[in-house]
Amino acid sequence: MNTTTNIPLRAVALVCTLSPSPKESSSRLLAEQTMAALAEHDVTGNTIRIADFDVKSGISTDMGDGDAWPRIREQIFDADILVLSTPIWLGQPSSIAQKVMERLNAEIGETDDEGRMLTYGKVAAVCVVGNEDGAHKVSADAFQGLNDAGFTLAPNAVTYWVGEAMQTTDYQDLDKTPEKTAGTTKTLAANTAHLARQLKAAPYPPSS
Repeated sequence: MNTTTNIPLRAVALVCTLSPSPKESSSRLLAEQTMAALAEHDVTGNTIRIADFDVKSGISTDMGDGDAWPRIREQIFDADILVLSTPIWLGQPSSIAQKVMERLNAEIGETDDEGRMLTYGKVAAVCVVGNEDGAHKVSADAFQGLNDAGFTLAPNAVTYWVGEAMQTTDYQDLDKTPEKTAGTTKTLAANTAHLARQLKAAPYPPSS
């Protein structure tokens, strides 16, 4: 009998669109669809549009002088699952996604009394949207950074949509979510929630 199925979970999605609210965002849409898919596995949570906050550049947990990252970091640590949602620009993650990864770099130096990074046991997933190629490259970059920062990745930990190159149609412009993207989002949610529950029930061993 699986005793982990009733373990409550929380998730937070960091939306790394370059556009602040209230402008519509494909990255926000896919993040919200992912959160809805996670909710089917009894995961609660919220989304944060990073462009709405004064997140300072740097590689510390707190850059001072009104830095919004410490409050966002608190929400990450209150959650079991981190969803990073980014558009593709010039074949790369957005500059805001890169800023988030740089801030998460600070977690490499943060450990508990047994030498484990404070992010150990937290599971990450990635959403990517764009009207140009690059979803695999962008997710690979995010995967490496998230893993370096101590997060664990489930199988199929990315959902994405890319439209035809050099066209103007965005994900949010589609009349219907493509079947393949919807199916991938459901798989991401199922695997991510499953892994998060397993890690919450059986934490990683001490590192020192």
